[in-house]
Amino acid sequence: MSNIELIELIDELRALPKENEWVEFKTGNVTTNDKLGEYISGLSNAACIANKSFAYLVFGINDVTHEVEGTNYKFKNRKVGNEELELWIKRYLSPSIKFDHFTCDYNSQHVEIFRIPAAIGEPTNFKFYPHIRFDSSLTDLKKYPHYLRAIYNSQTDWSAQIVDKASIDDLDENAIKVAKEKYKEKNTNEPFYNDIDNWSSKTFLDRLRITADGKITNTAIILLGKPETAHYISPAVAQITWKLDTEEKAYQHFNMPLYTEVNNILAKIRNVNYKFFPDNQLVAAEVIKYDTEVILEALNNCIAHQDYSRHSRIILTEKINKLIFSNEGSFFEGTAEDYTAGEKTPNKYRNKWLADAMVKLNMIDSLGYGIHKMYKSQRKRYFPLPDYTKSTRDAVILEIYGHTIDENYSKLLIEKKDDLSLTEVILLDKVQKDIPINDEASKLLKKKGLIEGRKPHYHISSSIASATGMETEYIKLKGIEDDYCKKMIKDYIVKFKGGQRSDFENLLDDKLPNLLSPKQKKDKVKNLLQSMKREGSIILDKTFWRLNKE
Repeated sequence: MSNIELIELIDELRALPKENEWVEFKTGNVTTNDKLGEYISGLSNAACIANKSFAYLVFGINDVTHEVEGTNYKFKNRKVGNEELELWIKRYLSPSIKFDHFTCDYNSQHVEIFRIPAAIGEPTNFKFYPHIRFDSSLTDLKKYPHYLRAIYNSQTDWSAQIVDKASIDDLDENAIKVAKEKYKEKNTNEPFYNDIDNWSSKTFLDRLRITADGKITNTAIILLGKPETAHYISPAVAQITWKLDTEEKAYQHFNMPLYTEVNNILAKIRNVNYKFFPDNQLVAAEVIKYDTEVILEALNNCIAHQDYSRHSRIILTEKINKLIFSNEGSFFEGTAEDYTAGEKTPNKYRNKWLADAMVKLNMIDSLGYGIHKMYKSQRKRYFPLPDYTKSTRDAVILEIYGHTIDENYSKLLIEKKDDLSLTEVILLDKVQKDIPINDEASKLLKKKGLIEGRKPHYHISSSIASATGMETEYIKLKGIEDDYCKKMIKDYIVKFKGGQRSDFENLLDDKLPNLLSPKQKKDKVKNLLQSMKREGSIILDKTFWRLNKE
């Protein structure tokens, strides 16, 4: 790589919010030869888990500020005895991997870069021992057997594997019938359209690559299998659990065939109409609480991208104000934010055979538009955007709101629906959820008068609502969501170094629904404080509430 290309690579890595599993920054002469070998092992294995082609170890960049400080580390000058360090490390790496080493002159600062290929099919060991990097920590890969298994399976598409003892009789006839009908609807303009009704089940399933030469795959069992065929894919689980977690509690398991069961799950969700009350309009804005297409998109994405090697079910939790979808396995390629604009197309899938079949059945989109569609739908209905922030390295967690958080956000979307770009809507959504935004974003929103406050405690400008005549009637009728009340309490504590319960009762008095009696409002504030205490965000010091600095 040329020096210009290396500078571009360094800038790309520096632009990351922080170090991650597959990028490590170091300054100075700060590693031993053995430690370097362990880092190469750990980063190679982490890149495989993160579905990256390469990991990077960069000497000369501050790991906190990402500023280029330069390094006195000189890899090519190092030896172990009389042996070149590069040869020594490669001798102890197994299986043998070809890492690249580059030196770069970055504005007269010396930078060294190691580009390390991801482990494929088996973990990368150093001195016969596998390491892995989580966040900024290097640790023993053997402590995490599910990651070991994922690396060993990294060249295997589990969803394409043949179930030897299964036959077409193990598939649900009605599910196949529905699948054929939906396939016809999608292909009305195709030359083979008139032939579809004459296809046998074997021809149809082979054509969609759900089966392979008539042989039953794991994909066929997941999408079309009878409930009693679960043992064929065990210990993997093809099951979705719906949980009602409101003032009422309930749950139900939905088994195969998942292709038709998703509609039965949809029917369980309490989907009512929701009204907004802008004062400057004669008719209330009324929308359905949840867009059914968004629910199906989220459920089908869970099925397509579940890591079935984790032997866990998919969970859909219905709360009073949101739906929470959870499936095992991190994002396979990129992050959720990469897909919000609808411009990124994934190059690969965790379960390619399964994903391809679901595309042909019109269950998911092959071009990565699914998340973009969900964002557009939530925006059109004036609700908070889909939220993936609670996702972990082991699971994707998606929250779909059927409720407002900050009424000013929803009013902005109503009044300025043709004036706000999707980027601005995404940033405003982060502000209402108290998610940090960078300085450039805050300047953009402040310049347009969309937010107020000081870093990091921004809030959506209430003057917008006043200027458009949208005053307080809606908030008097409905009150505001608990999360926003908690945000106001926290902002108060930050500003005034704490507060008593009576302070928060006064703060929230006109924000809580008018339908509540004075005593009910006080009880509401008490419950909010206790909830924040359980969450660990605040503590009670005698009668004074303060931030929990721990």
